[in-house]
Amino acid sequence: MDVAITATIVMVVALVIILLMGAPIAVAIGMSSAMAMVVILPTNVALVTCAQKMFTGLNSFPLLAIPFFVLAGNLMNNGGIAIRIIRLAEALCGRLPGALAESNVLANMFFGAISGSGNAAAAAMGGTIGPIEAERGYSKEFSAAVNIASAPTGMLIPPSNALIVFSTVGGSISVAALFMGGYIPGILWGLAVMIVAGYMAKKRGYINTNHVDAATKVKYFVDAIPSLFLIVIIIGGILSGIFTATEASGVAVAYALILGFIYKSIKAKDLPKIILDSARTTVIIVFLIGVSSIMSWIMAYTEIPTIISNAMLTLTNSKVITLLIINVVLLFVGTFMDPTPAILIFTPIFLPICTGFGMSSLQFGIMIVYNLCIGAITPPVGSVLFTGCKVGKVTIEQVIKTLLPFFVAIILVLMIVTYVPAVSEFLPRLNGYI
Repeated sequence: MDVAITATIVMVVALVIILLMGAPIAVAIGMSSAMAMVVILPTNVALVTCAQKMFTGLNSFPLLAIPFFVLAGNLMNNGGIAIRIIRLAEALCGRLPGALAESNVLANMFFGAISGSGNAAAAAMGGTIGPIEAERGYSKEFSAAVNIASAPTGMLIPPSNALIVFSTVGGSISVAALFMGGYIPGILWGLAVMIVAGYMAKKRGYINTNHVDAATKVKYFVDAIPSLFLIVIIIGGILSGIFTATEASGVAVAYALILGFIYKSIKAKDLPKIILDSARTTVIIVFLIGVSSIMSWIMAYTEIPTIISNAMLTLTNSKVITLLIINVVLLFVGTFMDPTPAILIFTPIFLPICTGFGMSSLQFGIMIVYNLCIGAITPPVGSVLFTGCKVGKVTIEQVIKTLLPFFVAIILVLMIVTYVPAVSEFLPRLNGYI
């Protein structure tokens, strides 16, 4: 049997078995890739090559942004920013049906744009606004569903760790271009959730009776300006060329820390725990990137992407159907795999197919991240789904029925992202990135 075929079989079978044994995805990827490498090369050379590929995969300046954005997100989650954003969002939603639910969506979009984390948004906003919604008669299932459905917008609206990870495997596309490309899809996701939430709230009779006068709205806006100004600093600095996306992450940490001290929500004694929590999250992401680099090399050696590409093209030569198949596969993958390893594994497989049909690397990057963001709120392994259920004090079984209309709206937006390039490319082109 050909060495490449043997290595592929060993890698796939080992990956499935190790996952079924309950090992973490990073361990499963690393061990199965190492086994496949031993098939290809002598054992001593294979082990050295594994180490080299891990180092090469991590030796990237843009990846330095990940630990800093993770730390910035944790600082903001503990820094008194959430309640200020919620007050502003509620004031903006005014007399809309289900105004509290609508403000939850807006707050998740704002907070996500600051922290870059769907889990952080779901925890911070759900934990703060959930009890208020309960006091005003909202059902726990509805409140949790709205929070869960809107939390992943922070993984699309920059800064986004998922887009940074894609930039390492997506070719020459810059992080700044991806950040610009994520805005419109992220906003469309949020608007779709708001439309569904408003319709459901009206049917359930969730009418806002807690009106905020003009003076209070101005006060809430002024209170939120320092928090929202972080978006201006990060994106404005990147677009003006003052600093790179990686340097922007360091600026975000410094600004979030200063803001936390000003708000008196963070004390010096809190910093060791915040830093340790950030380090734990970073280690998971970085280790995944390292071991996935080994798998990517093996896939290139065994020509797995080419084989899959040729197989798909024999099924159909229609761009519309091929992209639909890729979306279905990615939606399925997202139900049991976190975004980081999925991006690292499936980008080398599907990117050549999509670019072959004329899709840009940037549009594909937004499409794959959007798909995997949906996976983050889908059972059985959706991390944002679990976080939202935990803070909302509901079970997955209780909330899933209420979530279904939101899934429909979100997937309709996915189709727009997939088949309308301008949705992802308008802002990057406007700013001269493409």
